[in-house]
Amino acid sequence: MDLLNINPLQWQALFCCFLSAFIIGLERQLQGKPVGIRTSALICMGTYVFVAVTGAHFDTAGDPSRIVGQVITGIGFLGAGVMLAKDGSVVGVTSAASIWILAAIGVLVGLGHHWLGVKMAILTVVILVGVNLMENSFAFMQRGVHGKFRRQRRPTRKKGARPVEASE
Repeated sequence: MDLLNINPLQWQALFCCFLSAFIIGLERQLQGKPVGIRTSALICMGTYVFVAVTGAHFDTAGDPSRIVGQVITGIGFLGAGVMLAKDGSVVGVTSAASIWILAAIGVLVGLGHHWLGVKMAILTVVILVGVNLMENSFAFMQRGVHGKFRRQRRPTRKKGARPVEASE
């Protein structure tokens, strides 16, 4: 019994899944978003396991591409759970898209393209960070739903002043 044998899975593939998930999850976690490192790693590695096991055991019988289709559907539901309607707008769409790309990376790794998954993770973070920098730098990119929410400060009272009472 070999404890390090994880056949049909591969250690290099699991490492690539974790590295990809770490790259994306770290950016999301640093931004205070719901899909951090832990969630990213579980999504990416879980997808890899489904695809790799299916490919290894069902080459001759059945259609392994069905698993990929079912993963996409399941991840869609998971992403939908991250999105919320708040004050007339929808929030969490980027986190849902991050979940989707994490699953896509898991599929890539499961199909044998280990390091392509890491490259996709880097490209994903370039998009997330790059567009965020552009939105913060250019006013024309802050229109509509892309405007940044800024809290209005409450007016401060002078020391010793009485609060204004509501009129009846």
